[in-house]
Amino acid sequence: NSLTIKDVTLAADILWRIYKETERKDGYVSIEVPPKYAYDIDQTINEAQKLFMRIGRENIMIKVPATKEGAVAIERLISKGINVNATLIFSSSHYENVARAYIEGLEEFSREGGDLKRVASVASLFVSRIDTLVDREISSLIELGKNLEKKRDLEGLLGKAAIANSQKVYQKFKQIFSQENFKDLERRGARVQRPLWASTSTKEPAYSDVKYVEELIGPDTVNTIPQVTLDAFRDHGKPRLSLEENLDVVERVLSRIERAGINLDEVCETLQREGVDAFEKSFENLLGTLRQKMKKE
Repeated sequence: NSLTIKDVTLAADILWRIYKETERKDGYVSIEVPPKYAYDIDQTINEAQKLFMRIGRENIMIKVPATKEGAVAIERLISKGINVNATLIFSSSHYENVARAYIEGLEEFSREGGDLKRVASVASLFVSRIDTLVDREISSLIELGKNLEKKRDLEGLLGKAAIANSQKVYQKFKQIFSQENFKDLERRGARVQRPLWASTSTKEPAYSDVKYVEELIGPDTVNTIPQVTLDAFRDHGKPRLSLEENLDVVERVLSRIERAGINLDEVCETLQREGVDAFEKSFENLLGTLRQKMKKE
């Protein structure tokens, strides 16, 4: 843990100039609360506070999984002026819980006399994993299907769920942050909680290697692009304001997926549970490796 803290502190110091030059908009580094606390409100809050105090840098965000318990913790952390990266968001309802928690946290922070300019948050929506799981279900339906027309319709849905879901979340973001309760906070210095597109490397070789970058470009968003994908985008990506293109198609795609018998909300709940488990395993594996190395030395 102290090694991670050291690394994150160094990264925060490197990015401090960007943080200052952009007037606290950019230049943040995230560090996660141990994932084993994803369903424990009090432990999440305690760990987040300890990390934030120990690192002692303004440009730090504490990563908190967007479980139901996580959303409560996020509200309380924001109310204490602690920056939060709400992670493992998959569905529109996960996103909405987190956005509302952020705004309610800001309201509480403001009532306590806090400086709204000093608080920041992002809402990290995991993108490509949705296509991986939905495509698997669609492929099973295609294999089992007898009707050629239905099979063609299903084939037309492959690789469409993740972008449509992200576009829907972005519209929800615009709606929530244009309401008067947030506008009032914004006039006093509050920032929007930017949607952050995570898991944006392409897992399916048949799809464009820049699919989850090219199709998700819009104002007030962040994309944590892996290096290989960034290199590919620099080479052949076509930047355009793509996030609000073909919005009429979004609901059609999502309803066609639903009519096919795929429950996207259930898919997203499964992905979130698996994500928490995977985070916990990799966190424990990392600690185990470090312990082994320390023993050898």
